[in-house]
Order: sequence, then structure tokens, then C-alpha cells
Amino acid sequence: MSVRSIVPFGPQHPVLPEPIHLDLVLEDEKVVEAVPSIGFVHRGLEKLVEKKDYQQYVYVAERICGICSFMHGMGYCEAVEHVMNVEIPPRAKYLRTIWCEMSRIHSHLLWLGLLADAFGFESLFMQSWRLREKILDMFEVSTGGRVIFSVNMIGGQRRDMDAQMLSMFSKVLDDMERELREISKTFLNDYAVQSRLKDVGFLTKEQAHELGAVGPFMRASGIALDSRKLGYAAYPDIDFEPITSQVGDSYARCDVRIREIFQSFDIIRQAIAKIPEGEVAVPVKGMPSGEHFMRVEQPRGEAIYYVKGNGTKFLDRVRVRTPTFANLPGMLETLKGCQLADVPILILTIDPCISCTER
Repeated sequence: MSVRSIVPFGPQHPVLPEPIHLDLVLEDEKVVEAVPSIGFVHRGLEKLVEKKDYQQYVYVAERICGICSFMHGMGYCEAVEHVMNVEIPPRAKYLRTIWCEMSRIHSHLLWLGLLADAFGFESLFMQSWRLREKILDMFEVSTGGRVIFSVNMIGGQRRDMDAQMLSMFSKVLDDMERELREISKTFLNDYAVQSRLKDVGFLTKEQAHELGAVGPFMRASGIALDSRKLGYAAYPDIDFEPITSQVGDSYARCDVRIREIFQSFDIIRQAIAKIPEGEVAVPVKGMPSGEHFMRVEQPRGEAIYYVKGNGTKFLDRVRVRTPTFANLPGMLETLKGCQLADVPILILTIDPCISCTER
């Protein structure tokens, strides 16, 4: 007869990069149920709309998350621009697209390194993060920052990229693509890696839909949804399709994210080839009055920004629904029936960001 026990897991753990706490109900080594307890890093960022005006709040939005900082700032800016009927210049749209895809590459490479660390492959972890440094160098050259970039503004972008910089970026991406093909062979073909990822943590297409999963976590279960197809920034001019897998296990999530990195290389190349000349920002007059929902495809999945203005420089409300918040129910579903040793990997397969989730 198996004995049930409750084991606390997190918020500090050698494998977990995020402070998430779970009470795991175990029968021997098998997880029967996982009860989450989240709430360690509340920072009250949404409350700051009372203290920071709508222009200053761009910098607050960027600090929702360090990994997705550019796209948080951009999502907020796009929401306010819709409220104020501001049309940003075409070149600014392409710049946003390039930086968005650089953010996706940066985030996915970071995740690959953390996954390798979770199943004990230290050299693979180092190789993934070594490759990620090249994207951070590109961010530093183009924005001046490596974590917080502060190039978003209501009405466009604060910085531009000249032809020489874009040409250099193309060459760096070519080198990165060659190196990633070598690293991805280990992630996808190595027997030891496959033994930790394949047939672990299944989430069916129906479960992903019912539980509201988003991003690569959802697309690895066969749902071809991608908010970039809604047409913000320069994505209407870019040729791409959502990357999916029909399997729905941890290996499929790894495979989808790796293929998304290659897709991001291609999207950046298309944007560099098509980027028009012109200004990168327009002057903004007046105050925001009205409300808007903006949906943006973050590296981890769809993020939603709600902005409500009252005609003054201080907004009534800013609300952000982040991808990790949407993926937590799906993650708890994948934990049911798994082995205790697989819990860290299954938590990582949603690419959690508790900082984003709690704000």
C-alpha cells in the first residue's frame, strides 16, 4: 500500500531559476497533485500609474521583467498609441520587429541553458549561454543596454540602426545559426537528453485549449496560434507561420523553441531587407483618453496590456496579463502523474517568470 506525503518544493531550489513554491502530494515518488503558492515578489508596478505619468510609465513597464523588458515596453507603448490614435513611422515598426525577435532569441537561448542545467548537462548550459551573449552584445550596440533597453517611447523609438549596424547583425546571425545547429543536435538527438524529455509531462491539445495555455507551451500541443499574426509592428509584412508540434511532451516544447529561434533569425533577415528609410518617431500631442487591449507575442507566449486613460497625464489603469500566469494551470496538469525527479524540468518547460506574473 502506497503512502501519501506532502513535500514542499521551492521557492528556493538548486534547479529553479524562479521563486515558485509547490506543495507536492506524493505517493512514493509519484506526484498525485501539485498545489501552487505564488506571491513572493510583489512590487506594485500597476499601482505606479498614480505616481508616474503615461510617458514615464514606459520605463516602469520595461521593468515588469528583465528578460522580456523590450516587449513589455513595446506592448505598453502600442496600447497607449492606439488610445491616442498615434501612427508610428514605418521604420519604427521594423525596428520594433527586429528588437522583438532579438528578445525571443535571447529568451529561448537562456531557457535552453536552464533546461540543460536542470538535467545536469553543464557544458550544454554553458554553450547555450555563450551563444546568448552574442545577442546581448547586439542589444548593447543598438540600445546601450543589456537588460533594460529604454528605446521604446510613445510615438516610435528613441534610437535607430544604420545600414552598417544592420549588415553586421546579419553576419552575427549567420554565425549564430551555424553554432545553434550544432548545439540543437545535442538537445534533440542525444540519448541522455531524450531520456529526460521524451514522454514526460504530456499536455494534450484539448487540455491546452481548456486550460488557456499560451506560447510555445501551447503550440507544442498542436495549437497554431501566434499573436504576431494579429499584425502589430511590421509583422504584416513578414512571411512566417506559427511553429507547432503534435506531441505535447517536454521534448516537443524544447523542439518548438529551438525551431522558433531559427524562425526569428529568418524574420530579422526579412526585416533588415525590407526596412524603409525615414524617421523613427513622431511627436505626440494631447493626453490619452479611452481604453485599449493590446496583445503581444512574448517569447513565453501571449501577453495582454490593458490601458485606460482619463484625459490627464496620469492613466486610470494599466493591467498586464503575462504568459506565465496563463500557463500555470497547464503546468499543474503536466505534473500530475510524473516522478518527483521530473518536477524541476516540467516547471521549466513553461519557461516560468514569476517576476512577470506578480508584478
